[in-house]
Amino acid sequence: MSDSPLNLDTPIIAILRAPTAARFAEVAAVLHESGITAVEFTLTSAGALDALRDCARSGHPIGVGSVLSARDAARAVDAGAAYLITPIVSAEVIAEGRRLGVPVISGAFTPTEIHYARAAGSTMVKVFPASVGGPEYLRAIRAPLPDIPLVPTGGVGLTDIEAYLDAGAAALGMGSPLIGDACAGGDLDALRERVSVVREQLS
Repeated sequence: MSDSPLNLDTPIIAILRAPTAARFAEVAAVLHESGITAVEFTLTSAGALDALRDCARSGHPIGVGSVLSARDAARAVDAGAAYLITPIVSAEVIAEGRRLGVPVISGAFTPTEIHYARAAGSTMVKVFPASVGGPEYLRAIRAPLPDIPLVPTGGVGLTDIEAYLDAGAAALGMGSPLIGDACAGGDLDALRERVSVVREQLS
């Protein structure tokens, strides 16, 4: 992708969240095969780190989300996380990520939070929840803070991608609108179809 410090193949980070991570490896494989290689395994899903260990040899940049503490960060990196994502601005998570040499994407919403997250060492800043303000809110933030790579996340729909990228998003975090019920036993062919919709907007 263009201006992402993570050097992603496409400007999409697919977010996998479910009661258990039993199907994460299978879903991640489908995403990778379909051209979305940045995948986030959330710590709120039971067994997420075990699933990550199984996938770590794939060579794709799998990250860990819902990281809330330095301990979470250390455990995630030990399991093979290529980057860390947190819904908040946590100085200890950012510091631990820097110590371990992995990028951290902090979650923030207001311009003050976004600036603080970047100044503290976040590689990118997740604008969360993005659906509250939409692409126009992102555009408004980008005007005074043009050098901060922003990743709108939370409620980004399949047909919203072009609008967010036009507003200046460096990447997009996409959960249920993209993943649907695939992590809970849903149809993987339907997931492939949703990925096709996404990739059409990126071409």
